[in-house]
Amino acid sequence: MLQETSARPISRRSFLRMAGLTSLGMTLVACSTPAAPQAPAAEQGSESAAPAAEKILLRVQGNATNEQPLADLFMERNGQVEIEYINVTGIDHEEVASKILSMVAAGQTLDIGFAATEATQLYAGQGLAEPLDEYVKRDEAELAEYFADVHPSLIEAMMWEGSLYELSRDFNAANMYYNTELFAEAGYDHPASDWTVEDFLEIARAITKKNASGETEVFGYAWTNRLWGSWMPWIFVNESNLLTEERAPGGEWLWQTFYKDDPAAEGRGGGFRWLAPKANDPANVEALELMQELTREGTAPAIELGGGQTLQGFFTSGKLGMTPAGGFWAGGLHNAGMPKGAFDVQLFPKWKSQRHQFGTGGKFMFTGSEHKDIAWEFQKLEVSKEGMAVNGIFNPVILTTPSRRSMVNAEAFAETGPEHWEVFYSTLDDHPDTAPIPAPPISNAMTNIFTKYTGLAMTFELTAQQALDQMQAELEELYARQGQNMYKLEG
Repeated sequence: MLQETSARPISRRSFLRMAGLTSLGMTLVACSTPAAPQAPAAEQGSESAAPAAEKILLRVQGNATNEQPLADLFMERNGQVEIEYINVTGIDHEEVASKILSMVAAGQTLDIGFAATEATQLYAGQGLAEPLDEYVKRDEAELAEYFADVHPSLIEAMMWEGSLYELSRDFNAANMYYNTELFAEAGYDHPASDWTVEDFLEIARAITKKNASGETEVFGYAWTNRLWGSWMPWIFVNESNLLTEERAPGGEWLWQTFYKDDPAAEGRGGGFRWLAPKANDPANVEALELMQELTREGTAPAIELGGGQTLQGFFTSGKLGMTPAGGFWAGGLHNAGMPKGAFDVQLFPKWKSQRHQFGTGGKFMFTGSEHKDIAWEFQKLEVSKEGMAVNGIFNPVILTTPSRRSMVNAEAFAETGPEHWEVFYSTLDDHPDTAPIPAPPISNAMTNIFTKYTGLAMTFELTAQQALDQMQAELEELYARQGQNMYKLEG
């Protein structure tokens, strides 16, 4: 768990006191040396004076199974570099972040990490991630094509207090996946893009099937207990949030440089600030009561914590009608044996609004890295068209939604489906108020509180109001302990 780790920032001295590797359930894979190395890229400091035969070891958080072709491509172009992947796994992004912070506290070296929205501000706020502003300004001409291909919402989500910390590689909005056969059996076609919560409830209840004993055998809807997805989409479409939100100042240089004529960039700032909890907002109580109602009546099963493997099993075996998921599920369902056409996707249904939530991810540079210039070259290659084309998370099938609009196309989903793949990017284009899940620098501790009281509500130990009142009280205590210095507030 992360509460104790995140309660106090890790000092720069502690971070720089690097030692050997610790055992934290990690897999390390050293990439092979390329056969025909080219001239090394320019590198500052001691690296520029290093002998040609001396290897530079770049330690990168990632899954070598998927990312090996990217590493090979990079090493072919940078013959003095050897890449060592460190694969840190967990049931969700919060658990991975907790392990990373434990690694850093124990003195393990990393040059490049990976952060989804759940941990972007956490690493930035701890001073562990290096701002990329000066690198981006230096390579403005080279990066213009990248930014032109990526929605500004995804870029803003990678910012903290006016600075950019990651180049968005992939994202997933919480859309609604559905089993096409179960829809057809219940007499329903592909729902309209502006379908409503009432439409959703009608379909979910029509799909649900119970045996003679009253036990549900086919569920209309299901979700998992975590920050992304979960019941958070219902909070967003009910015009609310778990935390208050506002935009930090700054970032004008980025918006003026790369998005000057893009209407979707209007009003953007230097990243989101989540300054106070509002867990027991009446709209949130209403949303949680709806989730309780669906479980109580048997339309939805009991929830589980973390990942969605159980739900995937339900869905692929025809036991589940609908669930929130993003583009990542297309490849996941395909790999689980679900044929193209057996599932499809639509926007999340409209309630008081149709504002969606998303999470995005990318590589960040550790402040303690001694190879920052080379790390930056790797980061740029990873989000280039060439780099993304060879990355196993996008090829041969889509395992997560590419941040590049040009890569979200019919060809990308030709083998797997869904038929309405365009929903993934139109979530951003057609609903510009769509925003990242709330994830301040204290996101791990916050998420633990969120899932704790969600679980108590969904086992009916507490009413929705009681659960969210207690969640609010505990979040207020968390903010009182840690929240005052999360952001660079004036005054």
